[in-house]
Amino acid sequence: MPWMTGVLVYAVIWWTILFAVLPWGVRRTENPEAGHDAGAPLKANIGRKFLWTTLVASVIWGAFYLVNYYNLFSFR
Repeated sequence: MPWMTGVLVYAVIWWTILFAVLPWGVRRTENPEAGHDAGAPLKANIGRKFLWTTLVASVIWGAFYLVNYYNLFSFR
């Protein structure tokens, strides 16, 4: 697999996992102040979510790479 294909597959996996991880641990404000959105989270913890996304995406990409490298499944 060319390196650019590997990078693009990783990027697609990473974004997909990010959208799955974003709702984790979200708590909304009980009594929002005037001018604040009622659905806005108290703490987004985006750094922790990026870390989890990177870890999970790396494991999934590693499995994809091994399947592709050993031709366990033909994508053609």
